[in-house]
Amino acid sequence: MTRRSLLLVAGFALGLTGLVHAAAQEPPPVPPPAAPVAPTVQVYGSVREPALLSSAPADGVIVTQKGWNGLARAWDIPNPAKFDPAKEFLVVRTTQAGKLVLTTKLDAAGDLRVTTEDNGDTQPGFRFGVRSVPRAGVKTVNGKALPLE
Repeated sequence: MTRRSLLLVAGFALGLTGLVHAAAQEPPPVPPPAAPVAPTVQVYGSVREPALLSSAPADGVIVTQKGWNGLARAWDIPNPAKFDPAKEFLVVRTTQAGKLVLTTKLDAAGDLRVTTEDNGDTQPGFRFGVRSVPRAGVKTVNGKALPLE
């Protein structure tokens, strides 16, 4: 064998060794996706009297149990579930449509986007959705700071 052939064979062998070593290494483990947190409060309902719509919080957020109890009383929600205001808050949305679905999504900047989907079928009175959301990571709700009370 010539010197050039020996160098080619040695280079090829080293290249194979590197490939075998790289193939033997396992990729880093992928963390499991975060499990969705079940809300402690999730209530949907209907109120016949449209004047009671004014009882809804203007910013769509409730941060105290007292505020939640007051809204539940105004809208005749029986046995309002308790929530921990230090760890979570409530988002409230309303519509005059026959059905309502409330969704929340936290973006990377800490802004919680609260949206509603409805069927567009206008009915007498109004429908509402109330859901608890963990405070962790939330800086604003739909671009507005969380209220203090």
